[in-house]
Amino acid sequence: MSRKVAREKAMQTLFQIELTNVNPEEAMRNVLEEPELDEQSKVFARRLILGTLEKLDEIDKKIRENAHKWQLERIGNVEKTVLRIGTYEILYVEDVPNAVAINEAINLVKVFSTEKAAPFVNGILDKIANENRG
Repeated sequence: MSRKVAREKAMQTLFQIELTNVNPEEAMRNVLEEPELDEQSKVFARRLILGTLEKLDEIDKKIRENAHKWQLERIGNVEKTVLRIGTYEILYVEDVPNAVAINEAINLVKVFSTEKAAPFVNGILDKIANENRG
């Protein structure tokens, strides 16, 4: 199983849902039905996708609280999607250490956005993780 690949697929699915307003089940079918994606990766990706969607209001609230001087609506779609997945993992996925969730989010944003977005994502997720520890 590759959680890295699962996170990429979750990001692509959530990005598709955000931009096209497609039904989540249809978006998951579009992205997760690749033959090279093993079953465990699909399960983890679905967990991230459905969990993020279920907790979206709480996740967005946390991002807003920690993205000082940035309105959520002004954050790029890639960065926003990665922040949502990272925040979901930090707050709700107990078997993923916060440092791993942050590092994976940084790697995702480097792949799908730019190197310049990495410190922005890192800063917000680090604040959320530190707040969550207390």
